[in-house]
Amino acid sequence: MPRPPDEPPPRRPPYFWWLLANILALSFAVSSWALSLHVFGNPEIPRNFRILEKINRAPELTRHTVLDAPNVAALDPRELYRRFFALDGEARDRLNTLLMRNYLTNFERRLLLNYIQGDYRVERTRILGEGDVISPGFAVRARAMVRPDDFTEAAPYPVVIEYLFPTPRLEMADEFNEGDMLEVRKSPNCAAILHIGRTIEDDEPALLLTVVPIAYGPYRIDEDIEFDIEVPERLDPGATLPVFPKPE
Repeated sequence: MPRPPDEPPPRRPPYFWWLLANILALSFAVSSWALSLHVFGNPEIPRNFRILEKINRAPELTRHTVLDAPNVAALDPRELYRRFFALDGEARDRLNTLLMRNYLTNFERRLLLNYIQGDYRVERTRILGEGDVISPGFAVRARAMVRPDDFTEAAPYPVVIEYLFPTPRLEMADEFNEGDMLEVRKSPNCAAILHIGRTIEDDEPALLLTVVPIAYGPYRIDEDIEFDIEVPERLDPGATLPVFPKPE
């Protein structure tokens, strides 16, 4: 039956506005909660990391020593190659995201933490600055040297590392010269894998690992030279990895 023209439209009941306000408030609360979980749970995303910095909630790395660093496996060059070289690009990207998150959250997931070990021949060094993943410090690029057997001299192996040294003593980079041997051991180095990639060495594909020590304190080069490795002053999870530019 049509409504008479002079009859006012029906009014919404009072509880309608109360219900609408509560639905909007609940939606806002759920959205804020989900956003907070995303930001705090994924600090490796550069946007999230910047938000955390602005509210003074950015991750703070634990200052481990060799005595209290996580006790996990250390892999030699052969084991590193077998485990990581065959990963395709998508799998490497996923794993690298998890490795960065694990580093920033002080290794909440121990299963993702692996140390490296072995002997590596220094190729070159580079100072790390504000545009790098950690700073201040320097990086040493080195090639794995592996003995095929007990009777053969060590030969180059298709594993390359970028060893990041977080330290204010930037001049110590000059102590690592091309051809020097960099001995990496589980103790005392505790050099954790931060990023996995590939490179070309001697016209052949090779595994490329960016590693960073998580046991802080004195690092000895020889009997007369040592410097302190310290917790990085600045972190930038959005920085480009690997830290050495690709060869032209």
